[in-house]
Amino acid sequence: MQQRDYYDVLGVARNATSDEIKKSYRRLAMKYHPDRNDGDAEAEAKFKEAKEAFEILSDSRKRAAYDQFGHAGVDPSAGGGPSAGDAFADIFGDVFGDIFGGGRRGRTRVFRGADLRYDLVLDLEQAAQGDSVNIDVPVLAECETCGGSGVEPGKSKSTCDTCHGQGNVRIQQGFFSVQQTCPRCRGLGEIITDPCKDCGGEGRRREEKTLSVKIPPGVDDGDRIRLSGEGEAGRNGGPPGDLYVEIRLREHPIFRRDGPDLSCDIPISFTTAALGGSVEAPTLDGQVNLKIPNETQTGRVFRLRSKGIQPVRGGPPGDLLIRVVVETPVHLSKAQKKLLEELDESMQESSVSHSPRESSWLDGVKSFFERIGS
Repeated sequence: MQQRDYYDVLGVARNATSDEIKKSYRRLAMKYHPDRNDGDAEAEAKFKEAKEAFEILSDSRKRAAYDQFGHAGVDPSAGGGPSAGDAFADIFGDVFGDIFGGGRRGRTRVFRGADLRYDLVLDLEQAAQGDSVNIDVPVLAECETCGGSGVEPGKSKSTCDTCHGQGNVRIQQGFFSVQQTCPRCRGLGEIITDPCKDCGGEGRRREEKTLSVKIPPGVDDGDRIRLSGEGEAGRNGGPPGDLYVEIRLREHPIFRRDGPDLSCDIPISFTTAALGGSVEAPTLDGQVNLKIPNETQTGRVFRLRSKGIQPVRGGPPGDLLIRVVVETPVHLSKAQKKLLEELDESMQESSVSHSPRESSWLDGVKSFFERIGS
């Protein structure tokens, strides 16, 4: 198979600078690296192609030979091509340099940005029906002035004069030689002598960015939404971290939530509880008419099927559980009090029990005192 032109592989001009070549290579390596494309043969082939092109064009001697003689000038069989060991060290030393600790001259270590968490407080209605919310997130973003390099535009990094670009130094201790990370460049092999004025050489700046978060219907308290690449910017060209939006639900004035189910209390009058009737019950979709049978006791629960919340991960919608609470009349007039007294006398004289729980409750009290008295 005919080899593609190395400049075309990296997508750069023939007069591209070494920084432009390195930047293009990083972008392709991050995109097609096998760890990010598990089992994708096409991505793996493009990764190897970009790696080989960078090996040649990043070396001034090999690049000159390639420019003059093409692929024949850097044919490995002629002794001038890349070795498998060098290619391996380049891809993991230059792009993923923080994985291996070796000291390869000119290696640039990159670091992935930190993940962030944002607590998003939602109303129950927003969580149940879904929404789109804008949030303002403070992050460390890549400095636009220096492109994340930390170097003043027009300037470049210098080789560390302590480790001479190796990234580590050797310390002799008697008969032993100990290798450790260079304290001056912190293992990078390079130092910034002309730091960017806008970021102070950090390559990142603190700023606040506005993001739109799509809330899927049915999310619950504690659920997380991942926004890939919206965390802190990486260092030295590393990939950004992710932003995790954690859902928090406000307390609702009417409903309580338990997974897909909702519940609420509805007060009903003494008359409605005794004689039966109907009340307007709230749901997330509006009011519904709830029929109350006669002789309803306080605490009775009515279940409205599928009036809860559709779970975000699928499955049938939950139910709405309505608990009725019988209210005792207040602020009674003399006439009203007299009517209640007459009603009570009538029930006392009746041979039929009008208090379904009274008998069992009294039996329980009697049994309790018998146990503690024995």
